[in-house]
Amino acid sequence: NGARGGPAGTEMGLPAAVRDRVAAVHRGSALPERLRLYDGWAALYEQDVAALEYRAPHLAAASLSFAFSAPRAEARLLDVACGTGLVARELHRRGFRCLHGVDGSAGMLEQARSTGLYQELRLCVLGTEPLPAPAEHYDAVTVVGALGEGQVPSTVLPELLRVTKPGGFLCLTTRSNPSNLRYKVELEAALGQLERSGAWQKLLAQEVEYWERATTEEESTQGTGYISGVVYIYQKYPVPHLEEG
Repeated sequence: NGARGGPAGTEMGLPAAVRDRVAAVHRGSALPERLRLYDGWAALYEQDVAALEYRAPHLAAASLSFAFSAPRAEARLLDVACGTGLVARELHRRGFRCLHGVDGSAGMLEQARSTGLYQELRLCVLGTEPLPAPAEHYDAVTVVGALGEGQVPSTVLPELLRVTKPGGFLCLTTRSNPSNLRYKVELEAALGQLERSGAWQKLLAQEVEYWERATTEEESTQGTGYISGVVYIYQKYPVPHLEEG
């Protein structure tokens, strides 16, 4: 397949090793294997996502900041699937100072710890265990990049809501590339169901055309060499609903 598209080029501009590492973690491998891949990727992760021109952390932090009206320095935020701390860096730049992070990969947490941006970091495999936090503990919760095919299941949404204060914000992202479309449909159905049940209200669903560089021609949006994605912002309804039934 020749490199179609404009001067921006297509996936041909990405080193093969980067493409392979990205493909490996997005393949539907079993959980222990996937965590092992993330552990192994941690040291190279930031240089790889820079090559991918991965914009989700910046876009998510900007959207959350726009919605967030309370003073930022005192606000308590949970960065779920925090990886190496890319989201924390963007939030810190926007005045958020009390950041907690969780991730399923010990290797990623080690990198996040070295940033010095988090007050607290905990190992937690989302989807198989609850978040290590009491109910209604956080002013905002972010899940940037992890909601996708073969990664964090959309069934975690109630658990994210549980640890969010009434009136607090949830900032979520997912990709709109072909191999993630089935997941995106599932995720949006779950988001809508929670909205109809009165758990939260949608403030934003922003489709972004240039989310990151595509790793294959098939994933690329109309031959642009990029894939698209979406940022969602929800606000938990101020009236606490009874969780126990």
